[in-house]
Amino acid sequence: MAYSYEPHHFEDFEPGQEFVSVGRTVTESDFVMHSALSGDWTELHTNKEYAAEQDFDERIAHGPMTFVHATGFVYRTGIVERTAYAFLGMNYMDLPEPVHIGDTISLEIVVDEKKELGDRDDVGLVVLDTEMTNQDGTVVFQGDMKFLIKTKQ
Repeated sequence: MAYSYEPHHFEDFEPGQEFVSVGRTVTESDFVMHSALSGDWTELHTNKEYAAEQDFDERIAHGPMTFVHATGFVYRTGIVERTAYAFLGMNYMDLPEPVHIGDTISLEIVVDEKKELGDRDDVGLVVLDTEMTNQDGTVVFQGDMKFLIKTKQ
């Protein structure tokens, strides 16, 4: 079951805490919009005939598009709504399987780390370990996302 959560300040996060996003079905429009925004019109993502002759037999999502869906799911849960100060990057990101048009994807989030910053009391570091799966439970994205999250002060 998908959830919508209240915004969390730094103090509200605890290591081991889990969240689950809603799901969404990836569409042809997602592929076109990502290509238009990024300028990446690679044929594996945009040419049905070319892609049919490749290893995956059909078009697959851009890797960066899959990452963008993952970050969008984090925000869509509501946990960092108006409390995210900055996205700092990732220590790792894996795309073990491709996303296809018609896949329904969702994200599981686990708080991996929470760290106060000695020189700042208005924000703290929260690292979220994430795993995106499709409708069959196949893992299509994994990675940790580092955020500066506002404190309650």
